Amino acid sequence: QVQLVESGGGLVQAGDSLRLSCAVSRYTYSTYGMGWFRQAPGKEREFVAGISRTGSTTSYGDPVKGRFTISRDNAKNTVYLQMNSLKLEDTAVYYCAADQNGLGYGHGRWRYWGQGTQVTVSS
Repeated sequence: QVQLVESGGGLVQAGDSLRLSCAVSRYTYSTYGMGWFRQAPGKEREFVAGISRTGSTTSYGDPVKGRFTISRDNAKNTVYLQMNSLKLEDTAVYYCAADQNGLGYGHGRWRYWGQGTQVTVSS
């Protein structure tokens, strides 16, 4: 199986920055595109960002374009989400996921999921 463990969530003020990390099981990591989704209470899950298995292509949901950056360090089997200029509406549980299609697009085959990490932005 592929296991994903998120970390780095917390409470921050609007305008601040936060970096999330996702540690992925070693032997299948390079096969998958990786990405981040989020879900706020009472709302649907939405795509945040994705990255291809080589890191050559990235994708972002419209609300975070220009503020968030996804990256991966394949030597460390880790995916990151750098979140800058955080807004109140960014408050959600953030989930790391693995895309079997390998591209990390929002419409990919997201087969594996982490347990999530809470991000809360206050004014």
